[in-house]
Amino acid sequence: MPFEDRTDAGRRLARRLERLRGTDVIVLGLPRGGVPVAYEVARALDAPLDVLVVRKLGVPWQPELAFGAIGERDVRVLNADVVADTGLETDELAAVEEAERAELERRVRRYRAGRAPEPPAGRTAVIVDDGVATGATAEAACRVVRQAGAARIVLAVPVGPQGMLSRLRNVADQVVCLETPRHLGAVGAWYHDFTQTTDDEVAALLGRAAEHAPAARPRPANREVEVPAGPVRLLARFVLPDRAPAVVAFAHGSGSGRHSPRNRHVAAVLNRAGLGTLLLDLLTEDEEHDRHNVFDVILLAGRLRAASVWLRRETALPVGYFGASTGAGAALEAAAYDPEIGAVVSRGGRPDLASPAALARVRAPTLLIVGGQDHRVLSLNRLAADWLRCEHRLAVVPGAGHLFAEPGTLATAAVLARDWFTAHLSGPAAGGPGAGGPEAGGPGPGGPPPPPS
Repeated sequence: MPFEDRTDAGRRLARRLERLRGTDVIVLGLPRGGVPVAYEVARALDAPLDVLVVRKLGVPWQPELAFGAIGERDVRVLNADVVADTGLETDELAAVEEAERAELERRVRRYRAGRAPEPPAGRTAVIVDDGVATGATAEAACRVVRQAGAARIVLAVPVGPQGMLSRLRNVADQVVCLETPRHLGAVGAWYHDFTQTTDDEVAALLGRAAEHAPAARPRPANREVEVPAGPVRLLARFVLPDRAPAVVAFAHGSGSGRHSPRNRHVAAVLNRAGLGTLLLDLLTEDEEHDRHNVFDVILLAGRLRAASVWLRRETALPVGYFGASTGAGAALEAAAYDPEIGAVVSRGGRPDLASPAALARVRAPTLLIVGGQDHRVLSLNRLAADWLRCEHRLAVVPGAGHLFAEPGTLATAAVLARDWFTAHLSGPAAGGPGAGGPEAGGPGPGGPPPPPS
């Protein structure tokens, strides 16, 4: 069924997206033709509208073959296979990116007219175009927004071929399309009026949307701090939303720190739920050079306990721990000797690095999140869960590897963490054993099991 024009397509598409109304969503239109469609979607969802300017990076002698894409805030996504297969040199990559970056910045200035971009981090990003043909631009857009920290990506288009939409489901969490012919032909053939959208029209629609935008949530201050821990001072990124009910300290894994994009993604989701976060470097720059320090769980746990003391002094709020990789062992070791810790979450963590005695002593409700494809770590988490005597749950994210790099898996882990912290940090920490086996949330019957081998 052909669409009358892009306005008609946007209104019909919005009806399929109605369930997103009232959630923390941002609508991103791909210029130029996707913006009129996105404008109608944003209006119907009462959501902020922004433009998503992406530029494909094409191989110089074969421009239709993309070796990557760029977006705002210096976001850059490369296809290592294409780079390797074509033999592109570093200077060739840089020349293409420089030219495309200049065009991207020109378009952003023209479209936004000085307005600040809407941040996608921690939110559901609905990427809208007027149709999908080759899918290259839509795929680049999804990858750019994913790297910018969106919690969930919905690609929404009026029309697109079946085969291409299947491929795009590998980069978007959900694909919504009204018409899915086996053979598309041209996108314009599905519209009675497919008049080209101009830059002036894009700028005007964005300006109109900004005038009627819903009230923006206040953005919490994001500041770098130094946390005293014995003889050293640890660098940290501290965010405290207004009227936050609690704050979560992050214990990073081996080779990671406060700049970790994965933990910053999770922190953004917690921040948007109103929780404070402290992304902490548990080692100084000099200490990181000694690989043994990365696995010194007692040292890391001591640093984390110092951070919780600092947080209570600064905020007077309940404190929880979020640990990744080796940081999960440190978080549980620290929580074992601090009964005031309200909740612990591990993502792809190594809780088995905490001592059995510490695990049995933890009283903070604990959530262990593990990727379904991370078989070894999943086994280690099950062993550690056998030692826990607190309320606990083992959540397995299907299709996720150790780093949760697969589309949608990190967003799932972030939502699990958010829900656990909001449920357990609003009051006194839950104590005592739960019921059921490790994956159901509680310890097994009888006394402590034998130590894991």
